[in-house]
Amino acid sequence: MTKVLVVDDDFMVAKLHGRYVSAMDGFAVAGVAHSGTEALRAAESLRPDLVLLDVYLPDMDGIEVLRELRAAEERDPSRTPVDALFITAARDAGIVRAALRAGALHYLIKPFNQAALQEQLRHVAAVRARLDGLDEARQEDVDQIFGARPPGSRELPKGLAAHTADLVERTLRGHPEGLSATECAERAGTLSRVSARRYLEFFAETGRARVSLRYGGTGRPERRYRWVA
Repeated sequence: MTKVLVVDDDFMVAKLHGRYVSAMDGFAVAGVAHSGTEALRAAESLRPDLVLLDVYLPDMDGIEVLRELRAAEERDPSRTPVDALFITAARDAGIVRAALRAGALHYLIKPFNQAALQEQLRHVAAVRARLDGLDEARQEDVDQIFGARPPGSRELPKGLAAHTADLVERTLRGHPEGLSATECAERAGTLSRVSARRYLEFFAETGRARVSLRYGGTGRPERRYRWVA
């Protein structure tokens, strides 16, 4: 179970993000903080595995909070390092660069939907699991950990709707053996084959789904999609 500390000065936003986290298998909200000072105290007492951190806080910015957390880890080697995921409206490139240098795993720009945040959480879980399973890293392990960033914050193309994308994602996730566009449309219940294929192709283009070809007796091979993100 990954314990998460949610940090946002907006009480309603923090509550919403907490619901997104709680809906994920393997994640639990350990606490909520609405200022930098509260975040540091909560991190000290709760020892979360992950902090969802806003940049704009009333007493200090989120970058400073993360730096303070890193400094606390250096002072106490027995303290388990905490991962950080920024979720903020801050778009300034300098802030993004500072977050990266402070050690953030990723940076998600508001507004975003539930699927985008949950995809980042799955990425965090995958990275943690891979590192926990390694005694000695090979280059291919390092490349997968550092090189592959999930596309969860990528905006949907014009003509695609977030609620339909969520429906197609849930349908595909529920069938790990993979689905064709026709099968996906049938199982989703409210989509045409053409619509389902548009979303499936988008997921394939952004690295969330993998496409394989199934050859039959005659005609073009069938494209099958399997969720991999």
